[in-house]
Amino acid sequence: MKPADLYILNQPENYRNILFHIIAVVQNTIPETTLEYKWTVPYFYYKKKPLCYLNASHKHGFVDVGFAKGFQLKSNLDYLIADNGRNTVKSLRYFSLEQIDNSILISVLEEAKTLY
Repeated sequence: MKPADLYILNQPENYRNILFHIIAVVQNTIPETTLEYKWTVPYFYYKKKPLCYLNASHKHGFVDVGFAKGFQLKSNLDYLIADNGRNTVKSLRYFSLEQIDNSILISVLEEAKTLY
């Protein structure tokens, strides 16, 4: 089994459900992506370059979808988070499966794809 799969399967159910949902949205929106395991988290690659990662933060109770070129994104800025002194990554943060707005996630993914 791949390390990215193990990461997801070893998460508590609430995180695992969020992760599975996000993966499905990413793969349906940008089917050319590959899911790798880099820097201890699942990371989607597009055109062999890092697009976005998935991080289950148990300490803070959310799943982060961090975009490698987040600071270049121009749309959905009200939803993208840039904290902890990050200077390139912005992320969408989900505390529950019900909180995920697919239209925003898809919009950010489509814009991020144009940066490659």
